[in-house]
Amino acid sequence: MSDVIISTRVRLARNLRDYPFPCKLSEQGREKVSEMVKAAITQSNSALQNDFEYIKLGELSPTQSVSLVEKRLVSPEFISDQSGRALLLSRDNSLSIMINEEDHIRLQVIKKGLALEEAYEIADRLDTLLDENLDFAFDEKLGYLTQCPTNLGTGMRASVMLHLPALEKSKAIGRIAGSLSKLGLTIRGAHGEGTEPKGALYQLSNQVTLGISEKAAIENLKNIALQLASQEEQARERICASIDVRDSIARSLGILKSALLISHDEALELLSNVRMGALSGQLKDIDTDVIDSLMTEIEPATLSAASGSNLSARDRDIERAKLIKSKI
Repeated sequence: MSDVIISTRVRLARNLRDYPFPCKLSEQGREKVSEMVKAAITQSNSALQNDFEYIKLGELSPTQSVSLVEKRLVSPEFISDQSGRALLLSRDNSLSIMINEEDHIRLQVIKKGLALEEAYEIADRLDTLLDENLDFAFDEKLGYLTQCPTNLGTGMRASVMLHLPALEKSKAIGRIAGSLSKLGLTIRGAHGEGTEPKGALYQLSNQVTLGISEKAAIENLKNIALQLASQEEQARERICASIDVRDSIARSLGILKSALLISHDEALELLSNVRMGALSGQLKDIDTDVIDSLMTEIEPATLSAASGSNLSARDRDIERAKLIKSKI
């Protein structure tokens, strides 16, 4: 399995037949939908029923809400309006169900590495469990009905998170992005649409949901992800032969080990360099799993949530430096 591919996500969008889309629902209507979805999980006979925590979005602090976005457990859109919205979250955070985002149900499965088939299988089982207890809006020609027409059909968005520092440094990303759109795929920043890539983290996902099966969409995404990973590995080998790049990697590790203050963007860039150095063989005894975890743990709201207080920007920079030093 390629070390370029950090994680896999499969998301399904579903709506209840007898209820307007969330944007047209009253707060009372949203609450009703939320209770129905909650009951479909927690009152089922499935082994999953005790694995989920039910969280009303309005009961979370702004810091806790933003931290959920940083961990990629919910979308930025989901926390923008808290009324009648809720989250079902598994204990290990690998399964989440956003209730009343753009659609009534946005369920997602996150797995480490390249695991598209496994993630889809879990998502499909969860979807079946919900379908047994809820009446989904479905059309024989259009498939699952969704608020946004781009999600019609399967309602599935699958994506992989890739670390592409060598392709980024060699300025190949722009050319690659143009080619991907012709294949029904898109590449964006780590947090999806409208986000800029930081730390050379990119999200590759399918764009087409109508007129194509889930299996075909996943196979297409998997093939292209593996091709991208191969291109990254080849580019890594080339650029890591440069003494300038090797020097940048060595300096990055030195700063991370000694800095007393470090900003979010600088930390991501340095961690990205160190990850590339570890994978190229330049840096020894660096655990890339630790680097991958740090890339989420150093996010501003996640740092504050972990500390239990609303840290100022300067205090976050101090805590971030301490956290990185303690783990590298």
